[in-house]
Amino acid sequence: MRIGEIAALVGVTPRAVRHYHHLGLLPEPARRANGYREYGIRDAVLLARVRRLTELGLGLDEVRDVLADDAGRELVEVLEELDADLARQEAVVRERRERLAGLLAEARAGRLPAGGPVSPELAALLAGVGELPDSPMAVKDREVLSLLDTVVPEAERVRLMGLMQEVAGGAGHVYGLLDALVGAGTGDPRVEEAARALAAVLPDGIGGFALPAAGQGGLADAFFAELAPAQAAAVRRALELVAGRFGGGREEGSRGDSGGGREAGSQGDFEAGCEEGEGNGGG
Repeated sequence: MRIGEIAALVGVTPRAVRHYHHLGLLPEPARRANGYREYGIRDAVLLARVRRLTELGLGLDEVRDVLADDAGRELVEVLEELDADLARQEAVVRERRERLAGLLAEARAGRLPAGGPVSPELAALLAGVGELPDSPMAVKDREVLSLLDTVVPEAERVRLMGLMQEVAGGAGHVYGLLDALVGAGTGDPRVEEAARALAAVLPDGIGGFALPAAGQGGLADAFFAELAPAQAAAVRRALELVAGRFGGGREEGSRGDSGGGREAGSQGDFEAGCEEGEGNGGG
């Protein structure tokens, strides 16, 4: 048989046969006077065995090991390893299907957010908030929550989303106050008003998330860079107030003004809180 004939007989391609020759899985057969390979029954049997082993999921290096062991001991070991690997893959697939089933149920009920899929915790949070207010700050807030939902470790995500459940009911008024700060200066008295309104709806537990100092890069800086200066000052001030409640030792009256100068001085208080990371911008 020529290479095309043996390939067709076994159900592989001539290119695969040449590749197996190159890797040493299939010995080179004798050649005819015209230089063409001449395959026999033994070659076809070996090629069929290579095909069966690869269909089981063995890699070509593993196939080589199996073929090199005439006693067949290597085959048992490789098949046991393959079985264990398939069991792990099966568990992963089962877990994914369970998550998918939940998402499908939410989607069929019309409760899957447009930015989905999201975690069950964020889906529950967004369901509690309801329709997105007509507010640029609300849109930005939801974008940040969606990002945190992906990048924050699972245990912290569950904790964070649980805390944010407490905010859902009173966020609408705060969004309006923050939206009104676009174009305002950091010394505008509305900064303190918005900060106190935001702090009032944020749960004390939010104070346990550290806020990195400005200029350190990362998500926190990216978030604040997208805010107007007065909005950023209000959010940082609100987190300072919540951190004071969380620590139990801060006096809100110690703040001198609403300007940017006080903002820089407050960073050490946040960093001393805990080491949760940088994941919590505005409300």
